[in-house]
Amino acid sequence: MKFDWEGIFLNGLDWQQSLEIGFRTLIMFLLVLTFLRLSGKKGVRQLSIFEVAIIIALGSAAGDPMLSNDYPILPSLLVFSVIIVLYRIITYYAGKNENFESLVEGDPMYIIEDGQFVMVSRKSHNFAKDEFLAELRNEGVSHIGQVETAILETNGKLSIFFYPDDKVKPGLPVLPKLYNKKSEDITSHGKYACTNCGNCEELAQSSKCSRCGQKEWVPAIDKLRIT
Repeated sequence: MKFDWEGIFLNGLDWQQSLEIGFRTLIMFLLVLTFLRLSGKKGVRQLSIFEVAIIIALGSAAGDPMLSNDYPILPSLLVFSVIIVLYRIITYYAGKNENFESLVEGDPMYIIEDGQFVMVSRKSHNFAKDEFLAELRNEGVSHIGQVETAILETNGKLSIFFYPDDKVKPGLPVLPKLYNKKSEDITSHGKYACTNCGNCEELAQSSKCSRCGQKEWVPAIDKLRIT
């Protein structure tokens, strides 16, 4: 089978069209940057779900004029203007009304309290556990018994409040080599952490977790944080 490489990469594109695409891309990129400056945000980590939706809308409005001369730039400028005005109105009312802000931005979510996963949050919200454990490791956490409270903010950032060293308790390890020792079979007496909720119990044989009813365990650790 012979591929039409010229058709795949060029498809009749000439230098004049290339320059026009480059010019359109420059204009639309500068418009997106201008909007981000007007929003007052410093980076993606500060964006809420609402603001991510705004960015997606901007990308959609900017994409077509970048690539095709069938789409003039002026309508996209109109779309950008409407989005900016809408953004300003919504953020203004969100600052005045907490219920409206909660509806638009969402609420912070408690993930860990007292060295255990918060069961209500885990039932009512979906979050990627592997990514969450990676976030903990990035903060120098080796097990959740070091954490008094962890809150997932509306912008996706994780706020962690640690126990002082004298109050660290045995907890579920988050280091991959230790966490991957999880099993439903308990063969020796010791302190084990439930991989589902983080509850720690003294066990000598296989058993269901008294807190969540799951049966998968991993040996708990009580190592202090290295700061």
